[in-house]
Amino acid sequence: MLEGITRESIGTASAKKLRRDGYLTANIYANGVENIQAAFKRGDFTKAIRAKEELALSLSVDGKDLKVVIQEYQLHPVHGDVLHVDLRVAVPGQVTNYLVPVKTSGTPKGLKNKGVLMIQKKRVKVRGAIENIPNNFTLDVSDLDRDDSILVRDMEVPANCRLMDRVDVAVVGVIKAK
Repeated sequence: MLEGITRESIGTASAKKLRRDGYLTANIYANGVENIQAAFKRGDFTKAIRAKEELALSLSVDGKDLKVVIQEYQLHPVHGDVLHVDLRVAVPGQVTNYLVPVKTSGTPKGLKNKGVLMIQKKRVKVRGAIENIPNNFTLDVSDLDRDDSILVRDMEVPANCRLMDRVDVAVVGVIKAK
């Protein structure tokens, strides 16, 4: 479980001081839950994100145990480090939108025909309660030839969940190499 601290001050100067000390600033919020301004050790946060196997991440901030989902993050424009992260509390039974990662499996047929696999959407917006939301969508791309794609409408969605992206948007596809 990831351990964090509560920030006393939410100003820019205190955030810069925390970043210099190796911390990552975060906002933790949800509908009906009081907002928490927190900070996590940057290395511990990265390890926890890479090691998680489900969509929600367990963390503890000053004795409060929470399950959260990454809603948004901000990167440094030059060196690409994560500066700030917004975490949404996964309240059981509450229907809301979540961004679910898309993974691919297999090797497309179109790669032999001078094609390139393009992943247009790395995350898909799904509406539902956290207990019904899948951890990720795994798409089999082995049947894709050049100029073929998998659209949002072609994806299988669990019961009690709904895809919120437009149905005619391509998620993955094979295009002609230049």
